[in-house]
Amino acid sequence: MSEATTSAADVRIPTAASVPAHRDANVLRWIGAYTASMVGDMVFFLALSWAAVQNGTPAQAGLVTAVSAVPRALLMLGGGVVADRLGPRRVVIGSDTVRCVTVLAVAAVLFAADPGLWLLALLAVVFGTVDAVFMPAVGALPARITGKDQLARVQGMRGLAIRFAAVVGAPLGGLGVAVGGAAAAFAFAGLLIAVSVPLLISVRMRDLPADDASAARETTAWRDLVGGLRYVRRHRVLGPLMVAIALGDLGFVGPLNVGLTLLADERGWGASGMGWVLAGFGTGAGVAALLLTVRGRLPRAGCVAAGSIIPGAAAIAALAHAPGLPVAVGTAVLVGLLTGLSGAMCGALLQTQSDPAYLGRVTAVGGIVSLGIAPLSMPLSAAAIGVWGTGPVFAVSAAVCGLGGVVALCAPGVRRAELPK
Repeated sequence: MSEATTSAADVRIPTAASVPAHRDANVLRWIGAYTASMVGDMVFFLALSWAAVQNGTPAQAGLVTAVSAVPRALLMLGGGVVADRLGPRRVVIGSDTVRCVTVLAVAAVLFAADPGLWLLALLAVVFGTVDAVFMPAVGALPARITGKDQLARVQGMRGLAIRFAAVVGAPLGGLGVAVGGAAAAFAFAGLLIAVSVPLLISVRMRDLPADDASAARETTAWRDLVGGLRYVRRHRVLGPLMVAIALGDLGFVGPLNVGLTLLADERGWGASGMGWVLAGFGTGAGVAALLLTVRGRLPRAGCVAAGSIIPGAAAIAALAHAPGLPVAVGTAVLVGLLTGLSGAMCGALLQTQSDPAYLGRVTAVGGIVSLGIAPLSMPLSAAAIGVWGTGPVFAVSAAVCGLGGVVALCAPGVRRAELPK
């Protein structure tokens, strides 16, 4: 069963001239739902970490918080198939409903008893499993709610929502824990996710062009999966762009996570100094998202996406040699701006270059790259820093990241790619 035959039950609007996304009530309802869900996620993960620490050893707490990544990585390609076969709108609604009910049920159990780590581990596994279908569906949905010429602006709006959730979610989670412990924080997370469900139900879908709607009609889920991978591999833009994204994330994730912690400790900046550096990065990335939201389109998108990776990589290498905290914060702003711009443009190109019938699977492949492959660099970076120090490891990471830009620039399809007008 394909997207063309299953999405008829979705609320639909005819394809027409695009309204600017930031003025489109339909898009704004989706952004509101997405923001509420992301803030709920942030509160959830803080509550999960707190409850795990209170109920076990640090090592056990680490396992509980990390276990959700396993089903997410293993099942995400299948989640992309589900999103394309059933339609992203109903998959997102169903996923958020399951997450909401599960988190509220756990909150109720914690209010009544203290079941220990097993319930928290089960909750993490359920969340990771649901995320495996939720994330591809979220990536496939924008193409159904606005025109192609507005997808870059929607990508910028989505980036702003992510930055908002990162800034607001942790304090809200901390407030929930302070007021009523982990149970209250879980309840708060569930209510925030619940806010997204009626908003998602009110989102209307656009009709897809006939060739798009029928492009991926396969007879079985397995053939859908193989067809999606083949589609990405053979696409003149998506194939090399996925390689560039993989290299960029491999070089970026290690230094900006565990590497930054070790750098702050080495330089004596402390936790507050590390927080300032992270804030600088978030500010730069937020400015990049805002730029795309306001402009809606940047010319020579492929060149911008590829070209901004290379100076961003150089800024990553420079971060390890910053003479003091103020310079490090300024460098982090530059890293956030350049890598944020590159990431937003890559996301916009994935949205606009993909046939909508394949977007769930394309998003799943990108998610596997970012969430499955890139995190492997964190333990490797930590071990390497222990042997060679921060400077050489940041330099190697920057070279890997910059190589992603080189790959993209050497691919004619990416280099010439443009966003729709």
